[in-house]
Amino acid sequence: MFVPLVKKLTISCLLVAISTITVSFPLKSGTVAEQATTAQLGPRPFFLIEKMKEGALKDRLSACKAGPFYKTDFSIAHRGAPMQFPEHTKESYVAAARMGAGLIECDATFTKDKELVCRHSQCDLHTTTYILLRPDLSSQCSEPFSPASNGSKASAKCCTSDITLAQFHTLNGKMDSKNPNATTPDEYVKGGAPWRTELYATQSTLITHAQSIDLIDKLGGKFIPELKSPSSDEPFNSLFTRQSYAQKLVDEYKDRGIDPQRVFLQSFDLNDILYWIENEPEFGAQAVYLDGRYRQIQPNDPTSFNPTMNELATKGVKIIAPPIWMLLALDNSGAIVPSSYAIEAKKAGLKIITWSLERSGPLTNGGGWYYKTVGDAINTDGNMMTVLNVLAEDVGVIGVFSDWPATTTFYASCTNQN
Repeated sequence: MFVPLVKKLTISCLLVAISTITVSFPLKSGTVAEQATTAQLGPRPFFLIEKMKEGALKDRLSACKAGPFYKTDFSIAHRGAPMQFPEHTKESYVAAARMGAGLIECDATFTKDKELVCRHSQCDLHTTTYILLRPDLSSQCSEPFSPASNGSKASAKCCTSDITLAQFHTLNGKMDSKNPNATTPDEYVKGGAPWRTELYATQSTLITHAQSIDLIDKLGGKFIPELKSPSSDEPFNSLFTRQSYAQKLVDEYKDRGIDPQRVFLQSFDLNDILYWIENEPEFGAQAVYLDGRYRQIQPNDPTSFNPTMNELATKGVKIIAPPIWMLLALDNSGAIVPSSYAIEAKKAGLKIITWSLERSGPLTNGGGWYYKTVGDAINTDGNMMTVLNVLAEDVGVIGVFSDWPATTTFYASCTNQN
């Protein structure tokens, strides 16, 4: 069962002017790590609280500024801590664990020799690594770098399946970005969002899925890997089918003796979820269906849900994970409330995880895609805490993906999410 590990606050929290709080807490039993670890939140959550409008919620959160703060399964590391660290790198995962993320995500795709590695997409090496600055490897890219010219944008396409595992290990991660106006590869690999930083992107370590298991286990965390859909059906053949791909993900946990209850497999493909439910029931029992139907359905029109929430539950789905905006709506007064999607999911007995907090940059102009159903109510960074509170208290989510887990760790520790 997915139970956030948030301990009830037992002391009165004092208002203090601090930017970093470090509190020791014991690791869960059954993990490799035996030593105590710490939750280091830094200034971000406190900055967000200061930007909130005056009211009961701000007072409630402000009263927790002294902590203590604990690791919690409510706080899910989305690709690690990619607001400041290159995604899916050792450094990013370690940063997420230090901020109290109870679950850490490896998006699993495959190399040319069919080894599983942590990348958000099969074909994102041109934006998440410096492969284009490596002529020995960039020459193997599916689509070589093409400079911007005569109104056309610069482009490239470099896939994990273009290179072997050994070659993959020679790359370093960088902040996910590209410069569409670039005329050289050196210009192309730049162009990051101004609210992110390159400060920690100098020597970031790429890791395999197997290495992520070992690392997260030693950090005392749980696992929430996503099986990434390939860019095409081309990689599959009689020896490497979609089903064997899904099985390989599970086998790497079984080979290491990882308790299935610590693993929350994810996929946007419902067939993967059903495969795990049927063939690996101990893992499938808490597999997470990432709901990609946001492209077709309307979150406040249950007649557009196909399959329905009840049909998903009947198939054995236990946890569903839509983007944040699908769970929210505005009522007649302009207040943020649960959407019909959220209500129907709860009626069907589905548990809900959502994605992704801290991915939109400053929230002064509606918050962008992740807030699009409630954009009229989003005009300050402090609204992030308001949204988080509605998700937790009114929608009843059991976990929230965040690009900066300190924010979700602070909220969960303060409000005693169970």
